[in-house]
Amino acid sequence: MGLLDILLGRTRPVAPDLDQLFALPSAALTLEAASGFTPTGQGAVCFATVEGGAFEQTHREVQALLDADTGRAGRPVELVRDDYGYSWLVSRRAPGQLVELVNDLHAVNSVLEANGFGPQLLCSLAGFRDRTDRRLALVYLYKRGAFYPFAPLPGGHQRRDNALELQVRAALANDLRIEEDLSRWFPVWGAPGL
Repeated sequence: MGLLDILLGRTRPVAPDLDQLFALPSAALTLEAASGFTPTGQGAVCFATVEGGAFEQTHREVQALLDADTGRAGRPVELVRDDYGYSWLVSRRAPGQLVELVNDLHAVNSVLEANGFGPQLLCSLAGFRDRTDRRLALVYLYKRGAFYPFAPLPGGHQRRDNALELQVRAALANDLRIEEDLSRWFPVWGAPGL
């Protein structure tokens, strides 16, 4: 980083570290103790929509990789396009299989990255719920190498529970690399897997 970058306030981009995903199972224990949220068994990887044969081949490769796992019901990973034009590869597991879900998310990210789709990767998330059916996602920002909590309020009005998000940030500060810049805590409205 040069002097001009320092003077203009530019920062060096953080390199993605997919191994950060493996911290989710221990963070889930902390989250349950602090807030009563438990894993739903659902998670997803979001990326800018890609068309063409190369992506179709990569999608088949992901399917084949995750298909080898016999501890799952239904399709190993489902491709979903959201209302905002982004694509999601969604994995569904039993709620007690967070370790396996994290392995799925890591594998999907790794295959996409290895096949040249790293620049299109946006985020990964794992879903959680509490006893009152409040939803929460722990979102990993691929290009920032950090997590943030996203807690939509019920009712579909696209409002967030900011107090809960800040509470979760404080509870998980020692378990996960948390995104410091709150302006990067993007809402993931209607995200599959949440």
